[in-house]
Amino acid sequence: MSEFDEKRAPSFDTTDEDDRELVALGYKPSFKREFSNLATISFAFSIMGLCSSISTTFNTPLLLGGPSSVVWCWILGASMCFTLGASIAEIVSAYPTCGGLYTASAELVPKKHRARVGWLVGWLNILGQIAGISSTEFGLSNMILAAVSIGRDGDFEITAGKVVGLFAGLLVLHGLLNSLATRHLAFLTKGFVFVNLGTTFIIIIVLLAKTPRAEMHAADYVFGTAGIVNQTGGWNTGLAFLFGLLSVQWTMTDYDATAHISEEVRRAAYAAPSAIFIAVVGTGLIGWLLNIILVLCSGPLENLPGASGSAVLEILTMRAGKAGALVIWVFVCLTAFFVVQTALHAASRTIYAFSRDHALPDYGFFGKNSSRTHTPLRAIWLTTLVSILPGLLDLASPVAANAIFSLTAMALDLSYVVPIFCRRVFHSHPEVMFKPGPFFMGTGWLGLACNVICIAWTLFICVVFSIPTILPVTPDNMNYASVITAGVIILAYIWYFSSARKHYIGPQSNLNDDSVITVTQTVQPSKDKKTVA
Repeated sequence: MSEFDEKRAPSFDTTDEDDRELVALGYKPSFKREFSNLATISFAFSIMGLCSSISTTFNTPLLLGGPSSVVWCWILGASMCFTLGASIAEIVSAYPTCGGLYTASAELVPKKHRARVGWLVGWLNILGQIAGISSTEFGLSNMILAAVSIGRDGDFEITAGKVVGLFAGLLVLHGLLNSLATRHLAFLTKGFVFVNLGTTFIIIIVLLAKTPRAEMHAADYVFGTAGIVNQTGGWNTGLAFLFGLLSVQWTMTDYDATAHISEEVRRAAYAAPSAIFIAVVGTGLIGWLLNIILVLCSGPLENLPGASGSAVLEILTMRAGKAGALVIWVFVCLTAFFVVQTALHAASRTIYAFSRDHALPDYGFFGKNSSRTHTPLRAIWLTTLVSILPGLLDLASPVAANAIFSLTAMALDLSYVVPIFCRRVFHSHPEVMFKPGPFFMGTGWLGLACNVICIAWTLFICVVFSIPTILPVTPDNMNYASVITAGVIILAYIWYFSSARKHYIGPQSNLNDDSVITVTQTVQPSKDKKTVA
Protein backbone atom coordinates (compact mmCIF):
# COMPACT_ATOMS: atom_id res chain seq x y z
CA MET A 1 0.00 0.00 0.00
CA SER A 2 1.23 3.52 -0.73
CA GLU A 3 2.43 5.40 2.30
CA PHE A 4 -0.14 7.59 4.02
CA ASP A 5 -0.01 10.24 6.69
CA GLU A 6 -0.21 8.28 9.90
CA LYS A 7 -1.10 11.47 11.77
CA ARG A 8 -4.52 11.33 10.14
CA ALA A 9 -5.27 7.80 11.39
CA PRO A 10 -6.67 8.83 14.83
CA SER A 11 -9.57 10.60 13.11
CA PHE A 12 -10.82 7.15 12.15
CA ASP A 13 -10.85 5.82 15.68
CA THR A 14 -13.69 3.32 16.00
CA THR A 15 -14.93 0.61 18.28
CA ASP A 16 -15.39 -1.64 15.26
CA GLU A 17 -12.54 -4.11 14.83
CA ASP A 18 -13.24 -4.54 11.11
CA ASP A 19 -12.90 -0.83 10.46
CA ARG A 20 -9.66 -0.65 12.43
CA GLU A 21 -8.29 -3.41 10.23
CA LEU A 22 -9.46 -1.60 7.11
CA VAL A 23 -7.80 1.64 8.22
CA ALA A 24 -4.60 -0.33 8.88
CA LEU A 25 -4.78 -1.49 5.25
CA GLY A 26 -5.04 2.15 4.19
CA TYR A 27 -8.73 2.64 3.41
CA LYS A 28 -11.54 4.67 4.95
CA PRO A 29 -14.59 2.68 6.08
CA SER A 30 -17.11 3.62 3.37
CA PHE A 31 -19.70 0.83 3.62
CA LYS A 32 -22.21 -0.16 6.27
CA ARG A 33 -21.43 -3.63 7.62
CA GLU A 34 -24.87 -5.22 7.37
CA PHE A 35 -23.99 -8.76 6.18
CA SER A 36 -24.31 -11.26 9.02
CA ASN A 37 -22.73 -14.74 9.02
CA LEU A 38 -25.88 -16.23 7.47
CA ALA A 39 -26.08 -13.59 4.74
CA THR A 40 -22.39 -14.02 3.96
CA ILE A 41 -22.61 -17.82 3.70
CA SER A 42 -25.75 -17.47 1.58
CA PHE A 43 -23.88 -15.05 -0.72
CA ALA A 44 -20.99 -17.50 -1.10
CA PHE A 45 -23.31 -20.40 -1.97
CA SER A 46 -25.43 -18.26 -4.29
CA ILE A 47 -22.54 -17.07 -6.44
CA MET A 48 -21.99 -20.68 -7.56
CA GLY A 49 -25.72 -21.36 -8.04
CA LEU A 50 -25.50 -25.12 -7.60
CA CYS A 51 -28.63 -26.47 -9.31
CA SER A 52 -28.87 -23.73 -11.95
CA SER A 53 -25.20 -23.92 -12.89
CA ILE A 54 -25.36 -27.70 -13.24
CA SER A 55 -28.54 -27.32 -15.30
CA THR A 56 -26.80 -25.01 -17.77
CA THR A 57 -23.54 -26.99 -18.00
CA PHE A 58 -24.79 -30.61 -17.68
CA ASN A 59 -25.03 -31.05 -21.46
CA THR A 60 -21.28 -30.59 -21.92
CA PRO A 61 -19.93 -33.61 -19.99
CA LEU A 62 -22.94 -35.79 -20.79
CA LEU A 63 -22.78 -35.28 -24.54
CA LEU A 64 -18.98 -35.24 -24.89
CA GLY A 65 -17.61 -37.86 -22.51
CA GLY A 66 -20.75 -39.65 -21.40
CA PRO A 67 -22.48 -40.29 -18.05
CA SER A 68 -19.38 -41.56 -16.23
CA SER A 69 -17.57 -38.40 -17.23
CA VAL A 70 -20.31 -36.36 -15.53
CA VAL A 71 -19.91 -38.22 -12.24
CA TRP A 72 -16.15 -38.72 -11.92
CA CYS A 73 -15.01 -35.43 -13.41
CA TRP A 74 -17.26 -33.57 -11.00
CA ILE A 75 -15.72 -35.05 -7.85
CA LEU A 76 -12.20 -34.84 -9.31
CA GLY A 77 -12.62 -31.17 -10.19
CA ALA A 78 -14.41 -30.41 -6.92
CA SER A 79 -11.58 -31.95 -4.89
CA MET A 80 -9.09 -29.73 -6.67
CA CYS A 81 -11.37 -26.74 -6.14
CA PHE A 82 -11.27 -27.44 -2.39
CA THR A 83 -7.55 -26.65 -2.44
CA LEU A 84 -8.13 -23.49 -4.48
CA GLY A 85 -10.96 -22.38 -2.23
CA ALA A 86 -8.85 -22.90 0.91
CA SER A 87 -5.91 -21.02 -0.62
CA ILE A 88 -8.15 -18.10 -1.61
CA ALA A 89 -9.83 -18.04 1.81
CA GLU A 90 -6.43 -17.78 3.49
CA ILE A 91 -5.54 -14.67 1.47
CA VAL A 92 -8.97 -13.09 1.89
CA SER A 93 -8.66 -13.50 5.65
CA ALA A 94 -5.41 -11.52 5.59
CA TYR A 95 -6.70 -8.78 3.24
CA PRO A 96 -10.46 -8.31 3.86
CA THR A 97 -11.11 -5.44 1.41
CA CYS A 98 -13.57 -5.07 -1.45
CA GLY A 99 -10.61 -5.24 -3.85
CA GLY A 100 -10.33 -8.93 -2.95
CA LEU A 101 -7.51 -10.80 -4.62
CA TYR A 102 -6.72 -7.81 -6.80
CA THR A 103 -5.68 -5.77 -3.76
CA ALA A 104 -4.02 -8.77 -2.13
CA SER A 105 -1.93 -9.61 -5.21
CA ALA A 106 -0.36 -6.16 -5.21
CA GLU A 107 0.36 -6.39 -1.48
CA LEU A 108 2.02 -9.80 -1.86
CA VAL A 109 4.89 -8.64 -4.09
CA PRO A 110 7.76 -6.17 -3.58
CA LYS A 111 6.93 -2.51 -4.27
CA LYS A 112 8.56 -2.42 -7.71
CA HIS A 113 6.18 -5.13 -8.96
CA ARG A 114 2.96 -3.94 -7.30
CA ALA A 115 1.53 -1.85 -10.08
CA ARG A 116 2.17 -4.41 -12.84
CA VAL A 117 0.87 -7.38 -10.82
CA GLY A 118 -2.15 -5.49 -9.50
CA TRP A 119 -2.97 -4.25 -13.00
CA LEU A 120 -2.89 -7.77 -14.49
CA VAL A 121 -4.88 -9.45 -11.73
CA GLY A 122 -7.37 -6.59 -11.60
CA TRP A 123 -8.21 -6.69 -15.29
CA LEU A 124 -8.36 -10.49 -15.46
CA ASN A 125 -10.67 -10.51 -12.46
CA ILE A 126 -12.92 -7.70 -13.68
CA LEU A 127 -13.28 -9.04 -17.22
CA GLY A 128 -13.82 -12.57 -15.91
CA GLN A 129 -16.58 -11.31 -13.64
CA ILE A 130 -18.21 -9.22 -16.39
CA ALA A 131 -18.16 -12.19 -18.77
CA GLY A 132 -19.57 -14.37 -15.98
CA ILE A 133 -22.47 -12.00 -15.33
CA SER A 134 -23.25 -11.74 -19.01
CA SER A 135 -23.01 -15.47 -19.74
CA THR A 136 -25.08 -16.46 -16.70
CA GLU A 137 -27.81 -13.94 -17.52
CA PHE A 138 -27.76 -15.11 -21.14
CA GLY A 139 -28.11 -18.68 -19.91
CA LEU A 140 -31.00 -17.69 -17.65
CA SER A 141 -32.78 -16.09 -20.60
CA ASN A 142 -32.47 -19.34 -22.54
CA MET A 143 -33.65 -21.34 -19.51
CA ILE A 144 -36.79 -19.22 -19.18
CA LEU A 145 -37.59 -19.40 -22.89
CA ALA A 146 -36.93 -23.16 -22.92
CA ALA A 147 -39.55 -23.51 -20.18
CA VAL A 148 -41.99 -21.48 -22.28
CA SER A 149 -41.32 -23.82 -25.21
CA ILE A 150 -42.00 -26.87 -23.02
CA GLY A 151 -45.14 -25.27 -21.60
CA ARG A 152 -46.49 -24.63 -25.09
CA ASP A 153 -45.55 -28.11 -26.31
CA GLY A 154 -42.97 -26.72 -28.70
CA ASP A 155 -45.33 -24.15 -30.22
CA PHE A 156 -42.98 -21.28 -29.43
CA GLU A 157 -40.05 -20.05 -31.48
CA ILE A 158 -36.97 -19.00 -29.55
CA THR A 159 -35.22 -16.27 -31.52
CA ALA A 160 -32.04 -14.31 -30.88
CA GLY A 161 -34.08 -11.16 -30.46
CA LYS A 162 -36.24 -12.70 -27.73
CA VAL A 163 -33.22 -14.07 -25.88
CA VAL A 164 -31.27 -10.81 -26.03
CA GLY A 165 -34.31 -8.68 -25.13
CA LEU A 166 -35.06 -10.78 -22.06
CA PHE A 167 -31.35 -10.83 -21.19
CA ALA A 168 -31.09 -7.02 -21.26
CA GLY A 169 -34.29 -6.59 -19.26
CA LEU A 170 -33.11 -8.98 -16.57
CA LEU A 171 -29.78 -7.18 -16.25
CA VAL A 172 -31.50 -3.83 -15.81
CA LEU A 173 -33.65 -5.42 -13.09
CA HIS A 174 -30.50 -6.67 -11.37
CA GLY A 175 -29.03 -3.19 -11.60
CA LEU A 176 -32.11 -1.77 -9.87
CA LEU A 177 -32.02 -4.40 -7.12
CA ASN A 178 -28.33 -3.83 -6.52
CA SER A 179 -29.03 -0.12 -6.09
CA LEU A 180 -30.73 -0.84 -2.78
CA ALA A 181 -28.99 0.01 0.47
CA THR A 182 -26.74 -2.63 2.01
CA ARG A 183 -29.22 -3.60 4.73
CA HIS A 184 -31.82 -4.49 2.08
CA LEU A 185 -29.26 -6.42 0.02
CA ALA A 186 -28.22 -8.38 3.12
CA PHE A 187 -31.85 -9.14 3.98
CA LEU A 188 -32.59 -10.42 0.47
CA THR A 189 -29.37 -12.44 0.31
CA LYS A 190 -30.19 -14.39 3.50
CA GLY A 191 -32.87 -16.36 1.67
CA PHE A 192 -30.86 -17.24 -1.42
CA VAL A 193 -29.11 -20.26 0.09
CA PHE A 194 -32.40 -21.87 1.14
CA VAL A 195 -33.83 -21.61 -2.38
CA ASN A 196 -30.55 -22.85 -3.88
CA LEU A 197 -30.07 -25.90 -1.67
CA GLY A 198 -33.80 -26.51 -1.22
CA THR A 199 -34.34 -26.74 -4.97
CA THR A 200 -31.35 -29.05 -5.32
CA PHE A 201 -32.68 -31.51 -2.75
CA ILE A 202 -36.20 -31.32 -4.20
CA ILE A 203 -34.83 -32.33 -7.60
CA ILE A 204 -32.98 -35.25 -6.00
CA ILE A 205 -36.05 -36.42 -4.07
CA VAL A 206 -38.47 -36.04 -7.00
CA LEU A 207 -36.23 -37.92 -9.42
CA LEU A 208 -35.70 -40.81 -7.01
CA ALA A 209 -39.41 -40.97 -6.17
CA LYS A 210 -40.72 -40.74 -9.73
CA THR A 211 -38.21 -42.97 -11.54
CA PRO A 212 -39.22 -46.67 -11.54
CA ARG A 213 -36.48 -48.94 -10.24
CA ALA A 214 -36.44 -50.82 -13.54
CA GLU A 215 -35.69 -47.59 -15.43
CA MET A 216 -32.76 -46.56 -13.27
CA HIS A 217 -29.40 -47.13 -14.89
CA ALA A 218 -27.02 -49.79 -13.69
CA ALA A 219 -23.97 -48.88 -11.62
CA ASP A 220 -21.66 -49.61 -14.56
CA TYR A 221 -23.47 -46.95 -16.59
CA VAL A 222 -23.25 -44.34 -13.82
CA PHE A 223 -19.76 -45.11 -12.52
CA GLY A 224 -18.16 -47.57 -14.92
CA THR A 225 -16.95 -48.07 -18.47
CA ALA A 226 -20.46 -48.47 -19.88
CA GLY A 227 -20.98 -44.80 -19.15
CA ILE A 228 -17.95 -43.58 -21.12
CA VAL A 229 -19.39 -42.47 -24.46
CA ASN A 230 -17.14 -40.44 -26.76
CA GLN A 231 -19.25 -38.07 -28.86
CA THR A 232 -16.57 -35.49 -29.69
CA GLY A 233 -16.30 -36.45 -33.35
CA GLY A 234 -12.65 -37.49 -33.27
CA TRP A 235 -10.85 -36.74 -30.01
CA ASN A 236 -9.52 -39.76 -28.14
CA THR A 237 -11.68 -41.13 -25.33
CA GLY A 238 -9.37 -39.94 -22.57
CA LEU A 239 -9.64 -36.33 -23.65
CA ALA A 240 -13.38 -36.68 -24.24
CA PHE A 241 -13.68 -37.91 -20.65
CA LEU A 242 -11.71 -34.91 -19.35
CA PHE A 243 -14.10 -32.52 -21.07
CA GLY A 244 -16.41 -33.46 -18.22
CA LEU A 245 -14.31 -31.13 -16.06
CA LEU A 246 -15.77 -28.14 -17.86
CA SER A 247 -19.05 -28.39 -15.92
CA VAL A 248 -17.54 -28.41 -12.44
CA GLN A 249 -14.99 -25.73 -13.29
CA TRP A 250 -17.68 -23.44 -14.70
CA THR A 251 -19.89 -24.02 -11.66
CA MET A 252 -17.22 -23.75 -8.97
CA THR A 253 -15.66 -20.44 -9.89
CA ASP A 254 -15.88 -16.80 -8.76
CA TYR A 255 -14.87 -17.97 -5.27
CA ASP A 256 -13.53 -14.54 -4.42
CA ALA A 257 -16.91 -12.84 -4.93
CA THR A 258 -17.44 -13.00 -1.18
CA ALA A 259 -14.12 -11.20 -0.69
CA HIS A 260 -15.49 -8.27 -2.66
CA ILE A 261 -18.19 -7.65 -0.08
CA SER A 262 -15.72 -7.85 2.82
CA GLU A 263 -16.20 -4.17 3.65
CA GLU A 264 -19.93 -4.88 4.09
CA VAL A 265 -19.47 -7.98 6.27
CA ARG A 266 -19.32 -8.15 10.05
CA ARG A 267 -16.17 -9.81 11.38
CA ALA A 268 -14.97 -9.94 7.76
CA ALA A 269 -11.59 -11.57 8.43
CA TYR A 270 -13.45 -14.54 9.92
CA ALA A 271 -16.79 -14.60 8.10
CA ALA A 272 -15.70 -14.04 4.47
CA PRO A 273 -13.04 -16.79 4.25
CA SER A 274 -15.16 -19.22 6.28
CA ALA A 275 -18.12 -18.64 3.95
CA ILE A 276 -15.91 -19.23 0.90
CA PHE A 277 -14.58 -22.53 2.24
CA ILE A 278 -17.98 -23.78 3.47
CA ALA A 279 -19.60 -22.93 0.13
CA VAL A 280 -16.87 -24.60 -1.93
CA VAL A 281 -17.02 -27.83 0.07
CA GLY A 282 -20.83 -27.81 0.23
CA THR A 283 -21.26 -27.11 -3.48
CA GLY A 284 -18.71 -29.76 -4.39
CA LEU A 285 -20.27 -32.57 -2.33
CA ILE A 286 -23.94 -31.78 -2.90
CA GLY A 287 -23.24 -31.16 -6.57
CA TRP A 288 -21.71 -34.62 -6.87
CA LEU A 289 -24.85 -36.17 -5.39
CA LEU A 290 -27.07 -34.21 -7.77
CA ASN A 291 -25.02 -35.30 -10.80
CA ILE A 292 -25.18 -38.95 -9.73
CA ILE A 293 -28.97 -38.81 -9.39
CA LEU A 294 -29.41 -36.99 -12.71
CA VAL A 295 -27.38 -39.66 -14.50
CA LEU A 296 -29.11 -42.49 -12.62
CA CYS A 297 -32.54 -41.27 -13.72
CA SER A 298 -31.62 -39.86 -17.13
CA GLY A 299 -33.22 -42.46 -19.40
CA PRO A 300 -31.80 -43.28 -22.86
CA LEU A 301 -28.83 -41.11 -23.76
CA GLU A 302 -29.99 -40.79 -27.37
CA ASN A 303 -33.09 -38.87 -26.19
CA LEU A 304 -31.06 -36.11 -24.61
CA PRO A 305 -30.95 -33.11 -24.57
CA GLY A 306 -34.42 -33.21 -26.14
CA ALA A 307 -36.53 -30.51 -27.73
CA SER A 308 -35.79 -27.91 -25.04
CA GLY A 309 -32.03 -28.22 -25.58
CA SER A 310 -31.53 -28.77 -21.84
CA ALA A 311 -30.84 -32.33 -20.70
CA VAL A 312 -31.75 -31.50 -17.09
CA LEU A 313 -35.13 -30.01 -18.05
CA GLU A 314 -35.77 -33.00 -20.31
CA ILE A 315 -35.00 -35.43 -17.46
CA LEU A 316 -37.31 -33.52 -15.10
CA THR A 317 -40.09 -33.51 -17.69
CA MET A 318 -39.65 -37.24 -18.30
CA ARG A 319 -39.88 -38.08 -14.59
CA ALA A 320 -42.12 -35.41 -13.05
CA GLY A 321 -44.33 -34.59 -16.03
CA LYS A 322 -44.57 -31.24 -17.77
CA ALA A 323 -46.35 -29.44 -14.93
CA GLY A 324 -44.07 -30.81 -12.22
CA ALA A 325 -40.94 -30.06 -14.22
CA LEU A 326 -41.99 -26.47 -14.91
CA VAL A 327 -42.76 -25.82 -11.23
CA ILE A 328 -39.27 -27.05 -10.28
CA TRP A 329 -37.74 -25.14 -13.20
CA VAL A 330 -39.12 -21.88 -11.82
CA PHE A 331 -36.94 -22.34 -8.74
CA VAL A 332 -33.94 -23.41 -10.84
CA CYS A 333 -34.30 -20.17 -12.81
CA LEU A 334 -34.69 -18.26 -9.54
CA THR A 335 -31.38 -19.74 -8.39
CA ALA A 336 -29.73 -18.53 -11.61
CA PHE A 337 -31.29 -15.12 -10.95
CA PHE A 338 -29.58 -15.10 -7.54
CA VAL A 339 -26.25 -15.98 -9.18
CA VAL A 340 -26.39 -12.85 -11.32
CA GLN A 341 -27.62 -10.75 -8.39
CA THR A 342 -24.62 -11.69 -6.25
CA ALA A 343 -22.18 -11.61 -9.19
CA LEU A 344 -23.21 -8.06 -10.11
CA HIS A 345 -22.89 -7.06 -6.46
CA ALA A 346 -19.34 -8.43 -6.30
CA ALA A 347 -18.20 -7.09 -9.69
CA SER A 348 -19.40 -3.58 -8.91
CA ARG A 349 -17.29 -3.59 -5.73
CA THR A 350 -14.27 -4.71 -7.75
CA ILE A 351 -14.70 -1.84 -10.20
CA TYR A 352 -15.22 0.50 -7.24
CA ALA A 353 -11.91 -0.69 -5.72
CA PHE A 354 -10.11 -0.43 -9.07
CA SER A 355 -11.33 3.13 -9.52
CA ARG A 356 -10.55 3.97 -5.90
CA ASP A 357 -6.94 3.00 -6.62
CA HIS A 358 -6.93 5.17 -9.80
CA ALA A 359 -6.56 2.17 -12.10
CA LEU A 360 -9.36 3.51 -14.32
CA PRO A 361 -8.93 6.75 -16.30
CA ASP A 362 -11.93 8.26 -14.47
CA TYR A 363 -10.20 10.32 -11.76
CA GLY A 364 -11.84 8.11 -9.16
CA PHE A 365 -15.39 8.83 -10.42
CA PHE A 366 -16.54 5.21 -10.06
CA GLY A 367 -14.69 4.80 -6.75
CA LYS A 368 -17.20 6.84 -4.76
CA ASN A 369 -20.20 5.70 -2.73
CA SER A 370 -23.62 7.28 -2.75
CA SER A 371 -24.25 9.43 0.33
CA ARG A 372 -27.78 8.02 0.47
CA THR A 373 -27.24 4.26 0.15
CA HIS A 374 -23.52 4.08 1.04
CA THR A 375 -23.10 1.80 -1.98
CA PRO A 376 -21.21 2.48 -5.26
CA LEU A 377 -24.20 3.30 -7.49
CA ARG A 378 -21.94 4.60 -10.27
CA ALA A 379 -19.93 1.36 -10.34
CA ILE A 380 -23.13 -0.71 -10.16
CA TRP A 381 -24.59 0.87 -13.28
CA LEU A 382 -21.29 0.85 -15.13
CA THR A 383 -21.08 -2.89 -14.43
CA THR A 384 -24.68 -3.39 -15.53
CA LEU A 385 -24.29 -1.53 -18.82
CA VAL A 386 -20.96 -3.14 -19.71
CA SER A 387 -22.41 -6.59 -18.93
CA ILE A 388 -25.18 -6.00 -21.48
CA LEU A 389 -22.73 -5.47 -24.35
CA PRO A 390 -21.60 -9.12 -24.88
CA GLY A 391 -25.23 -10.21 -25.04
CA LEU A 392 -26.06 -7.54 -27.63
CA LEU A 393 -23.14 -8.85 -29.66
CA ASP A 394 -25.10 -12.10 -30.07
CA LEU A 395 -27.45 -10.30 -32.46
CA ALA A 396 -24.56 -9.65 -34.84
CA SER A 397 -22.33 -12.66 -34.20
CA PRO A 398 -23.22 -15.52 -31.83
CA VAL A 399 -19.68 -16.86 -32.29
CA ALA A 400 -18.17 -13.60 -31.03
CA ALA A 401 -20.57 -13.48 -28.08
CA ASN A 402 -19.76 -17.06 -27.08
CA ALA A 403 -16.05 -16.27 -27.38
CA ILE A 404 -16.43 -13.52 -24.78
CA PHE A 405 -18.56 -15.75 -22.55
CA SER A 406 -15.79 -18.36 -22.68
CA LEU A 407 -13.41 -15.90 -21.01
CA THR A 408 -15.08 -16.33 -17.61
CA ALA A 409 -13.53 -19.37 -15.97
CA MET A 410 -10.04 -19.06 -17.45
CA ALA A 411 -9.66 -15.36 -16.62
CA LEU A 412 -10.98 -15.77 -13.08
CA ASP A 413 -8.91 -18.85 -12.30
CA LEU A 414 -5.72 -17.21 -13.56
CA SER A 415 -6.46 -14.14 -11.44
CA TYR A 416 -6.63 -16.46 -8.40
CA VAL A 417 -3.38 -18.32 -8.83
CA VAL A 418 -1.24 -15.21 -9.31
CA PRO A 419 -1.69 -13.98 -5.69
CA ILE A 420 -1.42 -17.55 -4.38
CA PHE A 421 1.91 -17.94 -6.20
CA CYS A 422 3.12 -14.53 -4.98
CA ARG A 423 2.11 -15.35 -1.41
CA ARG A 424 4.39 -18.38 -1.50
CA VAL A 425 7.34 -16.78 -3.30
CA PHE A 426 7.47 -13.44 -1.46
CA HIS A 427 5.94 -14.26 1.94
CA SER A 428 9.22 -13.51 3.74
CA HIS A 429 10.35 -10.60 1.58
CA PRO A 430 11.03 -7.51 3.75
CA GLU A 431 8.60 -5.43 1.67
CA VAL A 432 5.85 -8.04 2.01
CA MET A 433 6.15 -10.00 5.25
CA PHE A 434 2.84 -11.83 4.82
CA LYS A 435 0.77 -11.62 8.00
CA PRO A 436 -1.93 -14.31 7.98
CA GLY A 437 -5.46 -13.66 9.13
CA PRO A 438 -7.64 -15.87 11.36
CA PHE A 439 -8.17 -18.39 8.51
CA PHE A 440 -4.68 -19.84 8.18
CA MET A 441 -3.51 -23.28 7.08
CA GLY A 442 -0.24 -22.94 8.95
CA THR A 443 3.38 -22.92 7.89
CA GLY A 444 3.64 -26.68 7.41
CA TRP A 445 2.90 -29.05 4.58
CA LEU A 446 -0.90 -28.56 4.48
CA GLY A 447 -0.86 -24.96 3.28
CA LEU A 448 2.04 -25.56 0.91
CA ALA A 449 0.38 -28.65 -0.58
CA CYS A 450 -2.92 -26.81 -1.13
CA ASN A 451 -1.14 -23.91 -2.80
CA VAL A 452 1.00 -26.07 -5.09
CA ILE A 453 -1.86 -28.40 -6.05
CA CYS A 454 -4.29 -25.59 -6.88
CA ILE A 455 -1.72 -23.74 -9.00
CA ALA A 456 -0.79 -26.88 -10.94
CA TRP A 457 -4.45 -27.82 -11.35
CA THR A 458 -5.43 -24.37 -12.61
CA LEU A 459 -2.68 -24.39 -15.24
CA PHE A 460 -3.79 -27.87 -16.32
CA ILE A 461 -7.48 -26.95 -16.51
CA CYS A 462 -6.65 -23.83 -18.53
CA VAL A 463 -5.20 -26.15 -21.18
CA VAL A 464 -8.43 -28.19 -21.18
CA PHE A 465 -10.44 -24.93 -21.40
CA SER A 466 -8.45 -24.02 -24.54
CA ILE A 467 -9.17 -27.16 -26.56
CA PRO A 468 -12.09 -27.21 -29.04
CA THR A 469 -14.53 -29.84 -27.79
CA ILE A 470 -15.82 -30.98 -31.19
CA LEU A 471 -14.00 -32.19 -34.30
CA PRO A 472 -13.69 -31.16 -37.04
CA VAL A 473 -12.96 -27.64 -35.86
CA THR A 474 -14.93 -24.92 -37.66
CA PRO A 475 -15.24 -21.15 -37.07
CA ASP A 476 -18.53 -21.85 -35.27
CA ASN A 477 -17.22 -24.45 -32.78
CA MET A 478 -13.69 -23.10 -32.35
CA ASN A 479 -12.69 -22.54 -28.70
CA TYR A 480 -11.55 -18.93 -28.43
CA ALA A 481 -11.04 -18.88 -24.63
CA SER A 482 -7.23 -18.88 -24.71
CA VAL A 483 -7.08 -16.38 -27.57
CA ILE A 484 -9.40 -13.94 -25.80
CA THR A 485 -7.58 -14.33 -22.47
CA ALA A 486 -4.16 -13.81 -24.05
CA GLY A 487 -5.55 -10.82 -25.92
CA VAL A 488 -6.82 -9.31 -22.67
CA ILE A 489 -3.39 -9.69 -21.04
CA ILE A 490 -1.55 -8.17 -24.03
CA LEU A 491 -3.95 -5.24 -24.42
CA ALA A 492 -3.94 -4.59 -20.67
CA TYR A 493 -0.16 -4.24 -20.63
CA ILE A 494 -0.09 -2.14 -23.80
CA TRP A 495 -2.51 0.22 -22.07
CA TYR A 496 -0.46 0.15 -18.87
CA PHE A 497 2.89 0.99 -20.45
CA SER A 498 1.45 3.54 -22.88
CA SER A 499 -0.53 5.61 -20.38
CA ALA A 500 -1.97 3.91 -17.30
CA ARG A 501 1.31 3.79 -15.40
CA LYS A 502 1.10 7.58 -15.18
CA HIS A 503 -1.94 7.43 -12.89
CA TYR A 504 -1.80 3.89 -11.44
CA ILE A 505 0.96 2.90 -9.03
CA GLY A 506 -0.84 0.02 -7.33
CA PRO A 507 -3.39 0.04 -4.49
CA GLN A 508 -3.42 3.52 -2.93
CA SER A 509 -4.58 4.70 0.46
CA ASN A 510 -7.58 7.04 0.49
CA LEU A 511 -7.27 8.05 4.15
CA ASN A 512 -6.30 11.59 3.12
CA ASP A 513 -9.04 11.94 0.51
CA ASP A 514 -11.60 14.32 1.99
CA SER A 515 -14.09 13.58 -0.81
CA VAL A 516 -14.57 10.02 0.47
CA ILE A 517 -17.65 9.59 2.64
CA THR A 518 -16.70 7.82 5.87
CA VAL A 519 -19.04 5.44 7.66
CA THR A 520 -18.36 4.62 11.29
CA GLN A 521 -19.88 1.45 12.74
CA THR A 522 -21.02 1.41 16.37
CA VAL A 523 -21.77 -2.01 17.82
CA GLN A 524 -24.90 -2.46 19.94
CA PRO A 525 -24.17 -5.69 21.83
CA SER A 526 -27.68 -6.14 23.17
CA LYS A 527 -29.21 -6.19 19.69
CA ASP A 528 -26.23 -7.50 17.76
CA LYS A 529 -26.67 -4.66 15.29
CA LYS A 530 -24.57 -1.82 14.04
CA THR A 531 -25.73 1.74 13.69
CA VAL A 532 -24.07 4.31 11.56
CA ALA A 533 -22.85 7.50 13.06
